[in-house]
Amino acid sequence: MHAAALYSAAGSLLLTGLAAVPAGGAPGGSGAPGAAELRGTAVAAARARAAGIHFGPCSAADLPQAPAEVRCGTVTVPLDYAHPDGKKIRLTVSRSRATQKDPRNSKRKVPRQGALVYNPGGPGASSMYFPLIGAVPRWKPTAAAYDLVGYAPRGVGRSAPLSCVDPRHFFKAPTASPVHPSQAYKRQRITQAKAYARGCARRSGSGLRFYTSLANARDLDVLRAALGEDRLTFMGASYGTYFGTLYAAMFPSHVRRMVLDSAVDPDPEKVWYRDNLDQSAAFEDRWADFREWIARHDDAYGLGDTPAKVQRAYDTARERLAAKAADGKVGPGQLQNAFLSAGYYDDFWPSRAEALAAFLRGDPEPLVRLAAPRPDTAVEAENGSAVYTAVECNDAPWPTRWEVWDRDNTRLARVAPFETWDNAWANLPCAYWPAPRQRPLDVRTAPGELPPVLILAAERDAAAPYQGALETNRRLAGSVLVTERDAGTHGVGGGPNACVNAYLDAYLLQGRLPARHTSCAPRPEPRPDTPAAPAPGPSPRDALKGGTARR
Repeated sequence: MHAAALYSAAGSLLLTGLAAVPAGGAPGGSGAPGAAELRGTAVAAARARAAGIHFGPCSAADLPQAPAEVRCGTVTVPLDYAHPDGKKIRLTVSRSRATQKDPRNSKRKVPRQGALVYNPGGPGASSMYFPLIGAVPRWKPTAAAYDLVGYAPRGVGRSAPLSCVDPRHFFKAPTASPVHPSQAYKRQRITQAKAYARGCARRSGSGLRFYTSLANARDLDVLRAALGEDRLTFMGASYGTYFGTLYAAMFPSHVRRMVLDSAVDPDPEKVWYRDNLDQSAAFEDRWADFREWIARHDDAYGLGDTPAKVQRAYDTARERLAAKAADGKVGPGQLQNAFLSAGYYDDFWPSRAEALAAFLRGDPEPLVRLAAPRPDTAVEAENGSAVYTAVECNDAPWPTRWEVWDRDNTRLARVAPFETWDNAWANLPCAYWPAPRQRPLDVRTAPGELPPVLILAAERDAAAPYQGALETNRRLAGSVLVTERDAGTHGVGGGPNACVNAYLDAYLLQGRLPARHTSCAPRPEPRPDTPAAPAPGPSPRDALKGGTARR
């Protein structure tokens, strides 16, 4: 799901034109995994348990500048689980051993509880950095009890990487971002989407169809076995919650504990076309939150003391960039991307507001620094985009008639113009996808079938709208939802909210959950004088969120 979504109007949209083409699922309407794939998973898991993972020093390609305590290895999985003796691919894995040292009492030894596997979402994001989080004070109790395990899912990084275009041509800048695109612009984007879909097939080959969420869930079970774990302790964020729910439904007896942070709506009727419409609606609400915050701090930024005035300031900047790109690289499209990231994380608000204010004062440098494409990240960004597209296009039916896309997004853009069309363009290759589509699994677990699952969600999350957490809670019997009220940061576990973290720690370290759905007060809003974000590089956010997550 691309980083954008819309809410109120999406529920009434008509979705005619969906082409249901099952691939790899059982016949009938359930979308249940086929028996061949289930047998193949069991075979692959048994082989992985016997082989284990041979961890050694991490290479610069796997994890640059990794400390000695973080080790890397690979686990082998079938490309196609229906044929476990066929083609194999290798997934890269990183791990730091449980320290077993109580951070509050160095003389006390903490019992090891096994491995904690983390996935940051995407599709297309890697958690290879995750073991580094153990050095952060707030994560030290978890690092004492668990081996921290990250990995690059299939298609990502060096794990049988996917590609759809030459990375040297991936970044195009400056680009347009019309709120109400013309017919000519729409035809141009249709041509680009068709070319991108053809490029995915040409560069990735016949194996493209096997990059799916169901395959990701099966890979997770093979990783569990390779780590020597009878039952999995897993924490997934954003898209990671979606294949986490698939795993819970497919392998409930293999789950020890599971945290789903910022849950994506798993309703098979929404995966992925309607989920993306809902996402675009929710980003409109989050953009309104950001404008209100800027207006409250007009004394700091001078962008207007009402949200409407802030919108006019933003529109003025977009018009100027359309006429002349900043530094020849930042046009309306790059401005949009920079401000979209503020919809994910409100700690980005000060730097974006200051960059906009500086640009309108005649200083483009802060905006260029935030928004200009960086050629050194092109390979990673292109790879992330390819995996995102392949997984979402393969996972579910999509409308194959442009008229459906045009109708639904035109209606939505009337009430949620901030991100609707950019989100549509990101997903449009799925209308022309060359590989078969699957039918999404209808996730449901019966009482007692699955250990209790902890779901975390922010009430105003745009990338994974709150309805997804409610739906996940309904579908996983015995799960408990903890809500951060009146907050919108995407990914709440391990952040600055002590209340949320107390529930997270109680669950991971002691297996305790609240008796019922509960909530926490929001984290404090950022201050206008919050320091600008540091230069790119490994950080706690990198370790938890990855660099390419779309959800």
